[in-house]
Amino acid sequence: MFRTALRQSTRRVGAALAARRAVPMVRYAKAAPTEVSSILEERIRGVSNEADLNETGRVLSVGMLAVLNAMLEFHLSSQCSKVSGRPVWTNQRRVSNVPTTNTATHQPIINADANELCSDGIARVFGLNNIQAEELVEFSSGVKGMALNLEAGQVGVVLFGSDRLVKEGETVKRTGSIVDVPVGPELLGRVVDALGNPIDGKGPINTSERRRAQLKAPGILPRRSVYEPMQSGLKSVDALVPVGRGQRELIIGDRQTGKTAVAIDTFLNQRQWNDGSDEKKKLYCVYVAVGQKRSTVAQLAQTLEKAGALKYSIIVAATASEAAPLQYIAPFTGCAMGEWFRDNGKHALIAYDDLSKQAVAYRQMSLLLRRPPGREAFPGDVFYLHSRLLERAAKMNDTHGGGSLTALPVIETQGGDVSAYIPTNVISITDGQIFLETELFYKGIRPAINVGLSVSRVGSAAQVKAMRQVAGSLKLFLAQYREVAAFAQFGSDLDASTKQTLARGERLTQLLTQKQSSPVPAEEQVPVIYAGVNGYLDEIPVDDVIRFESEFLAHLRSNEPGLLETIRTEGQLSKESMEQLKNVTESFSKSFN
Repeated sequence: MFRTALRQSTRRVGAALAARRAVPMVRYAKAAPTEVSSILEERIRGVSNEADLNETGRVLSVGMLAVLNAMLEFHLSSQCSKVSGRPVWTNQRRVSNVPTTNTATHQPIINADANELCSDGIARVFGLNNIQAEELVEFSSGVKGMALNLEAGQVGVVLFGSDRLVKEGETVKRTGSIVDVPVGPELLGRVVDALGNPIDGKGPINTSERRRAQLKAPGILPRRSVYEPMQSGLKSVDALVPVGRGQRELIIGDRQTGKTAVAIDTFLNQRQWNDGSDEKKKLYCVYVAVGQKRSTVAQLAQTLEKAGALKYSIIVAATASEAAPLQYIAPFTGCAMGEWFRDNGKHALIAYDDLSKQAVAYRQMSLLLRRPPGREAFPGDVFYLHSRLLERAAKMNDTHGGGSLTALPVIETQGGDVSAYIPTNVISITDGQIFLETELFYKGIRPAINVGLSVSRVGSAAQVKAMRQVAGSLKLFLAQYREVAAFAQFGSDLDASTKQTLARGERLTQLLTQKQSSPVPAEEQVPVIYAGVNGYLDEIPVDDVIRFESEFLAHLRSNEPGLLETIRTEGQLSKESMEQLKNVTESFSKSFN
């Protein structure tokens, strides 16, 4: 009975509201699609006409409950014969009086104060007829927002702050500028929010340049193919799924499988070049934290600072307590900061941790802006959201400075399902993926990289040549090991070759593990991988593989520094170096006990 009454009441409210708005909306309906598209065309082409910055608007509503309140107020007012009214919202054309008290009962009908509505970060504004898409606006309360929906008669604005400070009828002013952020080397070593404001308590950041957060990605002609290695310091990554400067390599896996650790270890490994003076070898790092706990971001900053990596890094944080618009804009902010290095002939690395939370924030904003939902309630342009972000990572040709921006987007899966909507979208955009598996993580194999599902589409073109010489057959051998191991558990009668494959596979798997925050340089990875691939570990117990690695590297550092220096400087193994490495490995493996 209650449901029937509520349904009939809602229908009457909708019919009355439609009749009430029919006449006033005729004048707004004249804003033809061609007029709106011309504004978007100017935005895309970068043409800016003389803007009327004196134009102001008024807040129609804040939050979805404001709309419901207005509907309910009008419905109740039609039931009252004698009422007293007060203005609730205004714009440049009209002031409407909405009843607040029923004089028959002397009871308040409804309270429509904006600061008592739910906080969803959306405001609808009337009167800004010439505003640009993504233009920054400022409310009289001091809160800033971004115009996202350009509709006939009103503008949907997402708020970069608390909507409890915004009230209905409040004045909204245009700024004339698209959302931009500070960029430059002054940001290195700092922690900033999604708009580039410092939040680390180290004082203001005095940058000399600003850049739009959302820019068009470089075209085809300014780019060149990826060929320079971006060394992560992780043996399993550098040997099996090498990443190049300018590549987009996805890090994907369930929660608590070490996705962030892969990105942070890559940051730490760049210290050996950033401490030097060769600008072409330096790799500046940007870490974007989306939807994470503040304590996690603080711990990460301490880890980087303790390892001496914060001085060449920037942290952009839009934590879980921030509004959805800030979580949406944070990756674009970090990308703009990284692009400054790319466009100035330098090299940068950016990690988006993680884009799943950005997609959720964008879904929240889109639903509140009443955009039509699609699969899993995501808007239809969620693919474009990530593609326009990740396409900005590129390797530029020498004519355009030769800089690069490498992207490491992170995606969280549910139950290892890589065929879900957002994971498949980002997999199709990127140049490969590093898949982390929960089962391997709990077995103690860390980083828990599933070699079969992980791939780098750039391949050996971006791999150190010395590593390619020694690890060429490693991935194929590990694939054979996994296949044999799957059948070996069902039978005990195994031939000699199968037993050898199993023994070597176990030792290679153990050899590729390493502790967190302990990156290994390429010149030390090469001898270790060489020893494992060529069978020098076959007679060593699996539990002693890690000890063999540490003692072997200590032996090379003390007795064969020339060999390590040759690998580091030349990046490849000549016939003489290969013979020297073979002799050293044979003699050490025989003496190891």
